[in-house]
Amino acid sequence: MSQGDERGYDPDGRTDDAYSTLGGTRQTRTRMHRSGDDDGYGRRPARNSRSLVMVVGVVVLLIAAIAFANQGGGDTSGDSAEKKPDTAGAGPTSATGTKPVQGKNGTIASGFAHDEQGAQSAAANYAVALGSAEMFDRDRRREIAAAVYAPDVAAARQGDLDKVYSGQDFLTSIGLNPDGTAPEGLVFISRSNPVGAKVEKFVGDTASIAVWYSALFGLAGEGSKNPVSESWYTNTFELRWINGDWKVTDFTQKDGPVPVGRDQAASPAEEMTDAVEQFGGFTYAR
Repeated sequence: MSQGDERGYDPDGRTDDAYSTLGGTRQTRTRMHRSGDDDGYGRRPARNSRSLVMVVGVVVLLIAAIAFANQGGGDTSGDSAEKKPDTAGAGPTSATGTKPVQGKNGTIASGFAHDEQGAQSAAANYAVALGSAEMFDRDRRREIAAAVYAPDVAAARQGDLDKVYSGQDFLTSIGLNPDGTAPEGLVFISRSNPVGAKVEKFVGDTASIAVWYSALFGLAGEGSKNPVSESWYTNTFELRWINGDWKVTDFTQKDGPVPVGRDQAASPAEEMTDAVEQFGGFTYAR
């Protein structure tokens, strides 16, 4: 998203104009996935459904808006040698002797190890925090920004974050009230679910970590016009070691990889609402 261009999202749901320009350079272009089903909860082959286009378009709006809010100068030092991906690290988490994360910064894990494993754990947990529904609450958003971003970056971007998440047009387009809350009888869901992380670059006190995750977004409940849908993305976080922990200086986002959806029946709205309210999230560690 261009910081001078307040169209961090396209009001009519088209994706041709939705893009991310973190650091002033177009790095990612967001395109919507043509998938869904009759009630918007499942993943089915594309259909000519007006409601489907609306739902998928809404997800695109959120991603574009978040990227717009997170534009700005990152740590672009050219002194770090790029590290080739280590295929050995792609396996499941195994015993390493490293103590699990014990600290908390609010509700966000902290105190990550000063190594590749710690950087991956930090990036996965930060992806969850930045993609949560709590980002739509002014006070919690500021707490999350302070916990996740480097201090100078958090201060510089707070205004953009407030502008995006408090924008009336944006909130209306995703079905929320002007204060960012869900309409009566509905539950707002925004949850990122990391499935893996890898090191793109690691040199001393800086790291570039890619996190692959699925995202649930929408309003659950009877009569929802924006039912919960699933999308897949990869965020690449630029991290810097500051005051004994990893902090985000910048990140980019791209679509996918997207798996083929199974032929499963979509859950009814009540079941989806109950699931989100009853199943808590995780603290992620590599």
